[in-house]
Amino acid sequence: MKIPFKRTKNGVTVNVKVQPRSSRRGIDIIGDTLKVKLTAPPVDGAANEQLIKILSETLGVGKRSIHIVKGLSSREKVVEIEGVEKLDMEIGK
Repeated sequence: MKIPFKRTKNGVTVNVKVQPRSSRRGIDIIGDTLKVKLTAPPVDGAANEQLIKILSETLGVGKRSIHIVKGLSSREKVVEIEGVEKLDMEIGK
């Protein structure tokens, strides 16, 4: 399944739902949302840092290009990826 995204003037945004304190890391697509399983707890920004790291590794972009624009302390977030016009990769075949 292809990653659902919306274009912005700086790049693209992706709806993300995180699951902190999971037994293992992983990414899946549910509807128009990425579901990201994190092993980090939602304490002192650890889960947000791990989310950015996982997205950076998966999408092949630098960590500085990824920003959480909505839902910093929520499980449901909107993440902006700067300098990207589209996301061509597939996840969870």
